Amino acid sequence: MSDIRVIATGLRFPEGPVAMKDGSVVLVEIERQTLTRVHPDGRTEVVAHTGGGPNGLAIGPDGAFYLCNNGGFQWRLEMNLLRPAGVPADYTGGRIERVDPATGKVTVLYDRCGGNRLLGPNDIVFDRHGGFYFTDLGKARARDRDWGGVYYALADGSHITEVVHPILTPNGIGLSPDGKTLYVAETETGRLWAWDVLAPGVLGKAPFPSPHGGRLMVGLGGYQRFDSLAVDAAGNVCVATLINGSVSVVAPAGGLLRQVAMPDMFCTNICFGGPDLRTAYMTLSGTGQLVAMEWDGPGLRLAHEA
Repeated sequence: MSDIRVIATGLRFPEGPVAMKDGSVVLVEIERQTLTRVHPDGRTEVVAHTGGGPNGLAIGPDGAFYLCNNGGFQWRLEMNLLRPAGVPADYTGGRIERVDPATGKVTVLYDRCGGNRLLGPNDIVFDRHGGFYFTDLGKARARDRDWGGVYYALADGSHITEVVHPILTPNGIGLSPDGKTLYVAETETGRLWAWDVLAPGVLGKAPFPSPHGGRLMVGLGGYQRFDSLAVDAAGNVCVATLINGSVSVVAPAGGLLRQVAMPDMFCTNICFGGPDLRTAYMTLSGTGQLVAMEWDGPGLRLAHEA
């Protein structure tokens, strides 16, 4: 942890970091309900006010930001850590939004798939065909919770399809370097799953006893929960890990390689940036920080960049 540099503090449950070519990082502040740019010197500026609960974030083929909006949370402060704690009174559902980076204009692309409304979209990744996969974690209430799902959609708002259902609390999502494998992390189980990508939005399914057609990459023991993820250039899946506060690095063939400790039990997201993609940026959401450290290899170059 001595190698960790603090870039910004005072953020209100930051997630979804996207490293920009100018050295800034654009992320969401879920509790503040904003899309926020963090400059290299730690200064922040609001790009857009989204309302609800802005969550996962990605750059699309048109250079705009594409945003998973989970519909919002209630909030609780415990042990000086901010955390989500239930569904807010004004919750009406989740949505996928497009944010114009120049004007901050927010446009809703999807709020349902067929007859089913989106409940709590969480994380997003674009493929090289102009479409994107996203997870819908659902919402947890006092005595029940939603089943989650995984979806594929086009950036122009013309098509959305469900590709995985049911799945319990799907959160982080990513693609392998060749685009032929889709990874999804489950929060509550601490499991990472993989599916073969047969065509854009078409997944190969493993047979029973897989609960949803995914093949298990890793399952963590003890009380550890998975959040968002990023893939490195070598194909390792780097999953932000809650409670023990770390980034868990999973080999492409499966199995835990190592865990990189973070000074916050709510380490929620990781992305790669810098000219050689060797700088890892992590959101430490409980304490409201964006931090960075040099990684031991480059991250995967994403399908679309700012």
